[in-house]
Amino acid sequence: MREDGILECGINNHSSLPSTHKKPDSSAASRDRFLEGITVLLSRWHGLQMAVQNQWGGLDSFQKSQQLATDVFSWFIQSKAYRVEDLENLLHESMLLSLNTEIEDGSIEEVAEQLMIMHEEYLHGNH
Repeated sequence: MREDGILECGINNHSSLPSTHKKPDSSAASRDRFLEGITVLLSRWHGLQMAVQNQWGGLDSFQKSQQLATDVFSWFIQSKAYRVEDLENLLHESMLLSLNTEIEDGSIEEVAEQLMIMHEEYLHGNH
């Protein structure tokens, strides 16, 4: 990660091109596995699970958590530049506005970093 928060995609040992130049496997199965990975990672996030279990976002808190996974997936698919700060903002705003939850324990940054790593693996075809 660079100082400006942009995840630098390094050069792998099998190619002379940076990984940002690699096209991800665009098959539906590949995208489905990536979305599933995002969903699983978010399901293990204690702050999100507390909000869902306590229905801080209302009776549809579980659906809102599923929508967050879809929103994160869409962000990765549609973005051209992957700044971890932008992903952190997406997570923060979703938690605050959809689930009425203010997260201040540093877990947003941890989850965002894990999602960035997962996306990098997706770009390399590691599903």
